[in-house]
Amino acid sequence: MPLCVNGDLVATQYTMTLLEELGLLKMDFLGLRTLTVIQNAVRLIKQSRGIDIDIDNIDFNDKDVFDSLSTGKNDGVFQLESAGMKSFMKELKPHSLEDMTAGISLYRPGPMDFIPKYLKGKNNPQAITYDCPQLESILEPTYGCIVYQEQVMQIVRDLGGYTLGRSDLVRRAMSKKKGDVMKRERQNFVYGNEEEGVDGCIKKGIPESVAMTIYDEMMDFAKYAFNKSHAAAYAVVSYETAWLKHHYPVEFMAALMTSVIDNGSKVSEYILSCRQMGIKLLPPDINEGYATFSVSGDCIRYGLSAIKSIGRNVIRLIEEERVRGGKFTSLKDFVYRMDGGEVNKRVLENLIKAGAMDCLPGTRKQKMLVCIELLERRNKEKKTAMSGQMTLFDMMGAEEREEYEVHFPNVGEYDKDELLALEKEVLGIYISGHPMEAHASLWQKNVTAKSLDFIVDDETGKAGVSDGISVVIGGMITDKTVKTTKSNQLMAFLTIEDLVGSVEVLVFPRDYEKYKEVFTEDRKVFIKGRTSIGDDPQGKVILESLLPFDEAPRELWVQFEDMAAYSEGSARLSEILRGSDGSSRVILYLKAERAKKMLPPNWNVGIDEELLDQLEDAFGPQNIKVVEKAIEIR
Repeated sequence: MPLCVNGDLVATQYTMTLLEELGLLKMDFLGLRTLTVIQNAVRLIKQSRGIDIDIDNIDFNDKDVFDSLSTGKNDGVFQLESAGMKSFMKELKPHSLEDMTAGISLYRPGPMDFIPKYLKGKNNPQAITYDCPQLESILEPTYGCIVYQEQVMQIVRDLGGYTLGRSDLVRRAMSKKKGDVMKRERQNFVYGNEEEGVDGCIKKGIPESVAMTIYDEMMDFAKYAFNKSHAAAYAVVSYETAWLKHHYPVEFMAALMTSVIDNGSKVSEYILSCRQMGIKLLPPDINEGYATFSVSGDCIRYGLSAIKSIGRNVIRLIEEERVRGGKFTSLKDFVYRMDGGEVNKRVLENLIKAGAMDCLPGTRKQKMLVCIELLERRNKEKKTAMSGQMTLFDMMGAEEREEYEVHFPNVGEYDKDELLALEKEVLGIYISGHPMEAHASLWQKNVTAKSLDFIVDDETGKAGVSDGISVVIGGMITDKTVKTTKSNQLMAFLTIEDLVGSVEVLVFPRDYEKYKEVFTEDRKVFIKGRTSIGDDPQGKVILESLLPFDEAPRELWVQFEDMAAYSEGSARLSEILRGSDGSSRVILYLKAERAKKMLPPNWNVGIDEELLDQLEDAFGPQNIKVVEKAIEIR
C-alpha cells in the first residue's frame, strides 16, 4: 500500500527498492521501539478512558499538535527530541506533515547546511530565487532548496534529459560517493551524451556555468540525503507520537517510560518531563501496579519490573494472587500468600525500599525491621505443616495468638534523605522526590548546562554543548575516584548528579588540592569548567573553580502587614535572628507602606530548616520567603 502525504504518492514499489538498496529496510530498533510505544499508549488509553484510538486515522492537520511541536518541548517525540531538533522545530514552526518531512530530511550532516536557506525561504517565499526557471516547479515545495533524493532525480531528468532509470544511477552514485561515476555523469548532465540518449542541460538552453553550479549542489546534498518516502514515513510516526503526547499525555508518557525501563538516565529524563507537564509519578505498588508503567487516574504508576531483583515471574505471581485472593491487606498477608518461595529476603526488602508496599499498614522502616522475622516464621510453619505436626500456634487461644503476632516496633519512618537513598538503591532513580528538589530554583537560575547537554546525539554526533567552552554545572557529588598521576600527585574523577542525570568532572592535581575538603559524598556544588566532548557517548567537564550550594548568596525576606505589625513583632524577630549566624542578608518588607529595609551585615543569618520553621511559626509561612541570588564563581 503506497503512502500519501498531502496527496503526494511518496512510497511506491520503486522507492521501496531504493530504501532496500540504502539499507533502510533493515531492522530499525529505534523505529520499532517507537511503534511499540504507540501501540502501548493506545492500549493504555483504552484501559484508562475506554476510548478506542485508530492511530492510522487521526487528524493529521491538528493545529494544536503543530503548535505544541513548535514550542520545542518534544521529549519522547520520535526523531524530534534531541536538543538540536528541539531548537530547529522552534525555528521551523511546522504546520503540516510536509514541513515535518522536510525538517527530518534536513537535520542531518550535509543537508543541515541548507537549513538557514530553507528557513529564509519558508519565512519569505518572495525572496526565493532559482538558478534557472526549470528548477522552480521542482524546488518550490521546499522553498528553493534540494531536500530529497527524488528531487535530484527529477532535476537530472527535467534539466539533463535523463530517463527515470538513468536518473536513479546518478542518485545511487552520489549516495555511495562513486567519484568516477559522478565525474562522468557531470559531463553527461551538462553537455549531454548522444550515444546514451542524454540531451544535457546546454541543449535545453541552460548555461554551462549554471548547470555546473546545480550539479555541485546536487553532489553536496546527495551524499547524505534521505529520499522522501523514508522521511515521510518517519514524519508520520513523529506526528503520531506528538499527537498522543498532546491529547493523552499520561498514557503516552507511561508507554514511553516503559520502553526505556532498563535505561535509568532516560527514565530520569522523562520523569523530569512529566513533572514539567504536571504529571505526578507514583511509586510501584503491589496492589495496583504492573510490570510496566501504568496509568492511575491522572498519574503514572512506576513499573514493578524496574525494581532490582524483582523478576517477571515474581510480578506475574503477584498479579495472579491479586486476582485470585484480592488485594493484599498487610505485610503478613503478602508474605503468607506468596509462599511459593519466589519472595525471598532480597525481593521483600527491595519491594519495601521501592515504596511498593506503602499501600500496606506500617512505615517502610517498620516493615524493614520485621520482614525477615515474618519470612522465617512463614518458612518454619510451612515445614511443620508439611510434616503433619501441630504447631504451638495451633494450640493457642485468640488472646495468646494476638500476642504471638509480629508487631511493628515504634520506630517511625526513615527521614527524607534515607527514603530517597533507598529508592535510588533499588530503582536507580528517585521516585518520591529528589535530593536536589529543595535547591531547584537556585540550580536552574545559575547553571548554563545540564547533564543531558553532555550526551552525544546518535544522529548528529554532537552534544548539546560544544567542545572547549566554559560552562557552569550544578549538582550533588555522588561518586569520587581519586587517582595518582605519573608525577605522584592526586587527581579526582567526580560524578555530579543534577535533576536530570549525571556528568563526570575531571579534577586535576592543583584544583584537587585546593578543593579536596569539599569533595564529600552528597555535597551540593556548582562547578565552573571547560567542556570536553570526545568520542565517548557522554562528554565531561574539566573543573576550573567551585562553589558549594550552601555558600551561594541568598536573601531572607520577612513581610509585615504594616508598621504597627512590625512594631508588635520586632522583639520576637530579633530573638529568632540572634540565634542564627551566617552570610545571608535579611530584608524586612512592610506591605501597606510598600517599604523595605535591608538589615546590616551583623544581622546576617544562616538559612536552614530550623530558622525557617521558627519564623513561619511566629509570622506565618506566607510572610517568609527565601530569594536565591545569582552566583559568581571566580
